[in-house]
Amino acid sequence: MSFLFRWMVVNIVFLAVKATMEHENGMFEAFFTATSMFYYFTAFFLFFFTWELNNWYIKRQKQKGGLSFKSSLQILAKTMFWVVVVSSVVYYLGLFPFREPWGIICEQTPEKEFITDFMRAVGLGFTVVFFNMYYHLIHQREALQKQMEDLRKEMLASKYASLKSQISPHFLFNSLNTLTSLMYEDRDLASDFVTRLASSYRYILDNKEEDLVSLEKELAFLDAYIFMMEVRHKNAVSIAMDINLDAARFSIPTLSLQMLLENALKHNYYSKEQPLEVTISTIGEDALVVKNTLRKRNLSATTGLGLDNIKKRYSYYTNKQVLVREETDFFEVIIPLLTQEMEQNKLLSIS
Repeated sequence: MSFLFRWMVVNIVFLAVKATMEHENGMFEAFFTATSMFYYFTAFFLFFFTWELNNWYIKRQKQKGGLSFKSSLQILAKTMFWVVVVSSVVYYLGLFPFREPWGIICEQTPEKEFITDFMRAVGLGFTVVFFNMYYHLIHQREALQKQMEDLRKEMLASKYASLKSQISPHFLFNSLNTLTSLMYEDRDLASDFVTRLASSYRYILDNKEEDLVSLEKELAFLDAYIFMMEVRHKNAVSIAMDINLDAARFSIPTLSLQMLLENALKHNYYSKEQPLEVTISTIGEDALVVKNTLRKRNLSATTGLGLDNIKKRYSYYTNKQVLVREETDFFEVIIPLLTQEMEQNKLLSIS
């Protein structure tokens, strides 16, 4: 199909050029002469050579990471270099050494005919390259838009699945059980627990439409969540935060830190004698580290959320990876901090 389309284009271009050259003698009068055949087959060869060479350069560049303005100019220059070389060789051979043996008739002197044919070939070659690269750039942009849209849908699905998990009856049931016990043991603590529980659910509901939230807000929510977990598990859980940056300047996916804490609680054994220790700290202004002691539980099934959820959501905004490190005695997850520039790059990448 591609060959037929190109062949049709060659014929249209050849007939259009011939119409400008044969205006006195008629367009089809000398179509099957040696001269016409020479120009037809050279046009056919140069057209396919230019198109295939340009496609080859484009394919190589896409394998390296896609077309950009700079790489497109480089491909254009490389393709046109070979178009100039090959065109000059083809028309030099046809108009000088083989002109008489092949019976090619020049309307001008061979030198002037060579310059005219060479310039025409270069001009048509440039046109072919320009439109071919324009087609590939448009196709690449459409593919990227589709990829970003698919990723956005997948990310939103992961986000809402995560939110659904956090607002589950199971979580509320455990919290209410803890509150019931506190009402008989420590009414002041019970009151504080109710306040933190209410603020946690308000945070979840207020941000359910937002995939990103400022680190400052997430840490404020996390403070309430940590309080509830430490009250619920008494001395079996210890969660510490060491944040050394301006949290208002950075963003992270909503509930990502809470999800990592939930995973640590879910996948490990812990008790008052062997408490689960979790630390949340910063690496400069680049990332957050969530690290916990490792005493694995044998779980037969998982929900499929957790780390995969966080990785998918991060991939929508940045090329920086969510890193996971597991040793014999600890488990560590490093998540990038997102800046305003990173969030804007997501939009620029499809513009």
